[in-house]
Amino acid sequence: MSSESSPGLVSRLAAERAEAYRRYNEALTALDRAIQALPELPAPPPPYDEQQLPVINEALRSIPAGQPARSSWWHKTIVDSTWRVIGPMFERQAAFNAALVDHLNRNAVAHREVSAALAAALPATRAGFESLIRFESLLVQFLQQITPLADAGDRELRDAIASLQGVAEVAQRASARASREIERLGTVSPATAGGQAPAAVVAGQPNNAVDALKYLGFEDRFRGSEAEIRARLIDYLPYFDGASSVLDVGCGRGEFLQLLKERGVAARGLDLNPEMAEACRARGLEAATGDALATLRALPDESLGGLIAVQVIEHLKPAYLSQFLQTAFFKLRPGAPLILETINPACWVAFFESYIRDLTHEQPIHPETLQYMLQASGFASVDVVYRSPIAEGGRLQRVTPRPEHFGEVADPVTELVSTFNHNVDRLNSRLFTFQDYAAIARVPDVR
Repeated sequence: MSSESSPGLVSRLAAERAEAYRRYNEALTALDRAIQALPELPAPPPPYDEQQLPVINEALRSIPAGQPARSSWWHKTIVDSTWRVIGPMFERQAAFNAALVDHLNRNAVAHREVSAALAAALPATRAGFESLIRFESLLVQFLQQITPLADAGDRELRDAIASLQGVAEVAQRASARASREIERLGTVSPATAGGQAPAAVVAGQPNNAVDALKYLGFEDRFRGSEAEIRARLIDYLPYFDGASSVLDVGCGRGEFLQLLKERGVAARGLDLNPEMAEACRARGLEAATGDALATLRALPDESLGGLIAVQVIEHLKPAYLSQFLQTAFFKLRPGAPLILETINPACWVAFFESYIRDLTHEQPIHPETLQYMLQASGFASVDVVYRSPIAEGGRLQRVTPRPEHFGEVADPVTELVSTFNHNVDRLNSRLFTFQDYAAIARVPDVR
């Protein structure tokens, strides 16, 4: 049995699969570029002129043969003398003319047949080239379908591996949580052992360690790895350059807190889930458990140098969100940034594959709605930045139009393809755009 660990084996297989796809895509691209174009074929030869050969034959028969007639003795003397000089030349010319006409007569049939064959072969050759080009195009389209077919074939296996990894992660955290609880119970004094159980942090939120642990596992599975989240959040760092006392609401596992710390920006995190806050503190980050609105209300006015909430506001009820935005406006210093990232419900994929998957989501928020709420709360220069575009492979695919050489006038198929592609573009622009967006606002320098 191989001693390779399961994570190492999965990573190696994933790398091999990615390399195989890369080679396949390179080969498919090379094949696509090798599709031939219809060559410029010569025009068919003109039809054989059947009238030329009889004219030549008639001209040959009209040429006199032999010595010309003589009418008198002196005429005979002149003709005989002259003929002895030029007669041989006329005889040779006559023989040549007869041989040439005979040659033309014998090749006329072959010439006629060759012309007819060429006239028939050129259209057939053109049709053959068109069929070959059509076959090559269909071959490329067929090969393009192999990747989705292979993906469908191994999706069940990948889902099973992902489920197994998720169960293992939840079990690992449950074990760690149980160890901490056992250690805590071992240090409880008799005077407090009979006390009441702690109350929930906030009504409606996970009110026990098991629920908090489950949601932490849910975040780990569906939100993405820490490396992926860090890569996504790096774009927000420049907005907080030179800031201090930054608050990360819904800090989660602390990816952005860690980025701010590495950049020298003082920040602290806040999360309703005690498991999340504990994960941050285990990494040496400042984080607490508590309600966002209550925490903001307890702060002095203009005490925050920045506030960020990534994938948080969709968990808030509309009335709560309105109060949260208005309170944040007064707690932030003049010129301080506020960044709110959330799921883009205008994107079909984001809504149906991300938003409705999380049972703790309360309300999808349209970008224009959030922009207006921020402006109504007093924030200035509210910009909406769209993020996480749908990959090209996840969008509706256009149909390849018919090559121009198939006809100069648009036929019904060409018009149908054009209409179909136009509708595909419209659907892509509405349903398959950006999965997330961020509203980036600042408190005006003068309130």
